[in-house]
Amino acid sequence: MKILDQLLTLPGDGVYTIHTGKDKRERLLKKYYQTSKIEDARLKWLESIKNPSTKVPWILGIPSDNGGGIHRGANWGPLAIREHIHLSQNHFVDLGDVKVIPHLLHDKYLNEKTITDCQKALYGKKNKLPVSPLSISEKVLDELYRKYPDSRILGLGGDHSVSYPLVRSWLKSRKNLRNVAILHFDAHTDLLEKRLGIDLCFGTWAYQILEDLSSRKHLLQVGIRSSGKNRKYWQNEIGVEQFWANDVVNWGPEKTYQKILRYFKKINIEEIYISFDIDALDIKYASATGTPETGGLIPPDCAVIIGLLKNNFIISGADLVEVAPYVLQENVKLWDHESSLTVAAQIAQLLLSVLTK
Repeated sequence: MKILDQLLTLPGDGVYTIHTGKDKRERLLKKYYQTSKIEDARLKWLESIKNPSTKVPWILGIPSDNGGGIHRGANWGPLAIREHIHLSQNHFVDLGDVKVIPHLLHDKYLNEKTITDCQKALYGKKNKLPVSPLSISEKVLDELYRKYPDSRILGLGGDHSVSYPLVRSWLKSRKNLRNVAILHFDAHTDLLEKRLGIDLCFGTWAYQILEDLSSRKHLLQVGIRSSGKNRKYWQNEIGVEQFWANDVVNWGPEKTYQKILRYFKKINIEEIYISFDIDALDIKYASATGTPETGGLIPPDCAVIIGLLKNNFIISGADLVEVAPYVLQENVKLWDHESSLTVAAQIAQLLLSVLTK
């Protein structure tokens, strides 16, 4: 599709780099396309996405961290995760990255002149195409699901605001087909209506997606442990079901899965989207994130839960977000970035496996 040529760029190129970070992009291009020359890599990438097979899942990178609010750096997540994935490209199609102007979030926050100026910067001329990462992402995803309704997409973030267009487009594509739900792994609820007056960001995306669900009960959150409100508030006042991290640790993965199964079967869910914030995991497994938290989940338990889901549900969309591989934090020893990225890549590979038909 011609429009995707304008809205997307090749994998790892969504982060705007001149000198800083250029070496990271070139390493990925060499891994994918056996060349670090961007024009040669671009030709190979365009050929690979010309008629993508829907028999394998697709990766879409959204390297934006402008919807974050604590420690930044998740814009490098899609590139770094790809570098650590140990799968050949015949296991997935990589659609590339959404083009990102790093100062923007969503077009609704921009005036007409800013949009016009950014359209010229991104596309070379004034047109009607969106310019902000969340707006571009939704446009891309709507086009993909329209042409390829059977596609199964793994979004790589980026901060958790990128889940808003990923989930919203997925829900639109599934409307009137099946009963669908979102399974959301996270240390935080992300259920603020607004954060400092902003309604689309890492702490609000889940609340804003509720209106697109047929029922608020169709969002189930797993791993919650850092919240300004207790569980009763979120369940009774907001209407969202939650299994907190201490529950999962006490129950173990098989019992947790059985509880998820019973809950979704009770409300007749057939198809699931999985949104996985890396901070759902305990800090000792995934410290390379904007808001690491202690007392979290462990990777093998998450692998068991997600692996078992495929036995009873269609899993047709997913994302992995908040991997911030090159940022240091106060009060945290120098992170073992390689360890965090190894875990992130394992989660990405797991999600690709359950998305495979």
